[in-house]
Amino acid sequence: MFVLISYDIEDDKRRLQVSKILENHGTRIQYSVFECLITKEQLQSIIEAVAEIIDVEKDSVRYYRICQSCVEKIEITGSGNITKKEDFYII
Repeated sequence: MFVLISYDIEDDKRRLQVSKILENHGTRIQYSVFECLITKEQLQSIIEAVAEIIDVEKDSVRYYRICQSCVEKIEITGSGNITKKEDFYII
């Protein structure tokens, strides 16, 4: 599934912890925005891990599940590419 994750986290330490989690699962497309091609299980794992880090009174993390039909309609002005599943081979 294609998920856009954005965050607004006040504290530098918490923000760094969340960004490290997201870097392991997706592509940073802007400073606090990631595109992720992940499974439902991976998304749930991310949500749970992030929930343990953030301060729910001060921070905000948003998860947007984007359907394939909508992914195909994404337009980019300027540099950058839409995150795609990369083919790789283990030899």
